Amino acid sequence: METRLTLKPGQKGTKRFVARYGDQLVRVRYRYDPERNVRYTAVELIVDQVAWAPERKSPGTLDQMDLVRVKVFYREAEMRAQVWSAGGRWLKERKL
Repeated sequence: METRLTLKPGQKGTKRFVARYGDQLVRVRYRYDPERNVRYTAVELIVDQVAWAPERKSPGTLDQMDLVRVKVFYREAEMRAQVWSAGGRWLKERKL
């Protein structure tokens, strides 16, 4: 099964679902099953809302978005060890 179209509320093809679900509607997906020759319409709804505060990162903790490429020369053994201990990875093709 493949999803060919994903629509946000208010776009063409979502009018009847906006009328039915209102502000709870997040998106409408049209999925196709080529084996059965069937199109499915799926809706994503908000069914619960609870106050939430993200956990604070401890100092020195990195997210995926915090990662950067750094060139560390072979002779910088201490620096290499620090990078490895912080979760660094070697990209052979880029020599970084």
